[in-house]
Amino acid sequence: MANTYLPVLLSLKNRACLVVGGGQVALRKVDTLLDYNGKITVIAPEPVNKIQYYAERGFLQLEKREYHSPEAANYGLVISASDDSEINKSVYEDCHAAGVPVNVVDNPPLCDFIFPAILKRNCLTIAIATDGKAPFLSGHLRYVLENIFPERWNKLANIAAHFRNKVQEQWAGKPEQKKAAFERFVEADWKTILENKNEEAVEAEITRLLHGE
Repeated sequence: MANTYLPVLLSLKNRACLVVGGGQVALRKVDTLLDYNGKITVIAPEPVNKIQYYAERGFLQLEKREYHSPEAANYGLVISASDDSEINKSVYEDCHAAGVPVNVVDNPPLCDFIFPAILKRNCLTIAIATDGKAPFLSGHLRYVLENIFPERWNKLANIAAHFRNKVQEQWAGKPEQKKAAFERFVEADWKTILENKNEEAVEAEITRLLHGE
């Protein structure tokens, strides 16, 4: 039976992450982990130049050697992107035995987790996945969503977080007032407000929505 995946958001802050392999595929996974503050170790005999560049600047730890079983068990999250299928299988088995979540690139049966197509707008994250069965479709949908959520959503997501803090403070212990404030926020004409690029107008709108004036 093919794997199905529970969508979760996992914090990588201070989590020891291992990438086995140093090619272009491994580099793409490293780039993703760096975006989320992972503490990264790469094991690869011949890494591509950009991985070497990251190591020289302290963004990750690089060990130029072959993988030694069962060292993957010492990490909190593992990605295996080796060109050698036997190494990938060994990494998977080591992780599986130790209960460490592992992703063997382009091999869904050996994946405890997969990488969705991601659209990020500040604190707003939209992830699309097809359980690894049709990743080209999730990639296409990400492109569609880029048009639905243009760059102004970076600002709007930040404003929404700011507004939530104000609501929590203003209406503590009053769930109905909180609900009404959030409804006013999502119904506001933020496209027009943000097009004006006026911070005072934004703060005025937040105050109005907070109190329902």
